[in-house]
Parts: sequence; C-alpha cells; structure tokens
Amino acid sequence: MTHRTATREEWLTARLDLLEAEKELTRQSDKLAQRRQALPWVRIDKQYRSETDGGSAALPDLFHGRSQLLVYHFMFGPDYTAGCPSCSAIADGFNGIVVHLANHDVAFTAVSQAPLAKLRAYKQRMGWSFPWTSSLGGEFNFDFSVSLTEEQQREGAQYNYRREAAWAQSGIGDSLTKRGEGPVAQIAAMTGTDVARYTRERPGVSAFALEDGIVYHTYSTYSRGLDGLWGMFQWLDRAPKGRNETGIWWRRHDEYNT
Repeated sequence: MTHRTATREEWLTARLDLLEAEKELTRQSDKLAQRRQALPWVRIDKQYRSETDGGSAALPDLFHGRSQLLVYHFMFGPDYTAGCPSCSAIADGFNGIVVHLANHDVAFTAVSQAPLAKLRAYKQRMGWSFPWTSSLGGEFNFDFSVSLTEEQQREGAQYNYRREAAWAQSGIGDSLTKRGEGPVAQIAAMTGTDVARYTRERPGVSAFALEDGIVYHTYSTYSRGLDGLWGMFQWLDRAPKGRNETGIWWRRHDEYNT
C-alpha cells in the first residue's frame, strides 16, 4: 500500500471527516444491538447435558445462578489433536471478560465436541481459565448448527442460516474450501486432521436466557458474525496497514517465533 503525506492541518480535516463516518457506524451498531435484543425467544425443552470440570451438567446448570448465558462454539472436534488456531486466537480474549460478564448477570462458557480431558489439556497448554464444556455424545452442537455428521457434510448442511453445497472433494462443500485447497487445508493440518474432519466443526456464538426455570434460545451468529470477537483484528483495523493479510498468518500464541 502507498500513502500520501500531508500537513497536520490537512490530516485533521481528513480525520474529522472520517470521525463522522465512525460515529454513524457506532450509531448503526447500537441500533443493531437493540434489534438483537428484540428478537423473540425460543423455548428449549430438550434436556441437553455436557461434561464440565464440576461433573455432568444440564443446560440450566451452566448459568451458575445467572439469568443469561453466552456460549462460544469452539472448533475442537473429537478427532482433533489441538484446538482450531482461529478459535484459539479468539479465545485468547476470554479470560479477561468472564469475571466482568459474571458480575453483570451473564454466565459464559465455551463448548466443544472434544472429550473433556482433551479440553483440559489444551486449556492448560494455552494458560486459559475460562469455563469449557464438552458436549461429546449429545445433540447440542448439532442442533445449533456447529457440528455436522458425515452424511450432512456429504449432502450439504445448514450453516450460517443457509444451505451449503454438497461436498465434491476432501469431504467439504466447494463453497467453503475451493475443493479443499488453500487456507482451510492449512488450518486443518494445524489441528491434526484432514479438511473433511476439520470442517465438520464450525464456530459460532449462541445466547440463552433463563426465566422461571425455563431456558430460551435468544440469538446465534456464525462465520463473519464473529469478527468483532477477534481482539487482534480490532486493533489491526486501527493500525497504519490494517490487517495486511496474505494467507493464514496467525498461530496459536505459543507457536510464534518471537
């Protein structure tokens, strides 16, 4: 990228013009947040159970006495040898927020398909302390469109509120991986899996409310809807060269040669 230089006065004029656009984006973001909160609630009657550090837990137990629950659907499948590096980059920001959410009536947990022992070991490696639950053997991940069966993957599954094309090569739809080549294959290798197994797990965030003992699903977002949770990208978007990306440059935080 090339950039022109300017006087401080010229810079200030351009900056004030940008400030108006930033303020408009902030106002629009506030309106979107209100629309999220205005979505209707959907009662959950299915009895989901998961494995936590405190033992087997039902979905209401994950609220820990609070009225709201935020779930990060972390890509860590049963066959993975390590968590998804992209989800790991997002999760690096979780430790600091959990206590603040808890003191604002919001519980938080990550949920993955991997066995709890794998999650515990990876959590220790990464130095994380946030709650992390294993949904292995249950339907939670499948019902919230973040895990696929092999059959669903072959036929074309629902993700991010649209149906994907059926897989044509490497076990995943062309719409995601351009026939299994490029960045997705690279990230799959970083989890110790192939493209097919890696992409049977998907990232997402889901929100729930607990009222009079009944759990309600209130919101879910996937794919680019998670952009705001990538703390590093929010900083890079304010750096002189922005994201300045060529392929998959990020690693797990203990894998950089610094």
